[in-house]
Amino acid sequence: MADTSDTRTPAQIEADIKSRRAVLAETLDEIGVRVHPKTIVGDAKAKVVSNIDHTLGRAYVGVNKVVSDVRAQFVDEEGAPRLERIVPVAAVAVGLVGLLALGTRRRRK
Repeated sequence: MADTSDTRTPAQIEADIKSRRAVLAETLDEIGVRVHPKTIVGDAKAKVVSNIDHTLGRAYVGVNKVVSDVRAQFVDEEGAPRLERIVPVAAVAVGLVGLLALGTRRRRK
């Protein structure tokens, strides 16, 4: 059988009850704040912003890597241009622009 003897005085019991009521009231206030619609919306917004920031950060890193890789194809370690790679690409670009210009001219006639 459980021991039901309590050696506390009525004043101690009342103080304990008062203390537990205060803790319970504080807990209920915290729960009320957590389930309030504004809190829920704010938490959801913060999570979305965090996810967007994370995604944008990853995208930035990815784009930066691609740009660095492309740059490495056209510039050597000292930063000097690699003409053996730039000249053919420039020639192709000029050729494409020329073809586009000719195509546009022929359509106007």
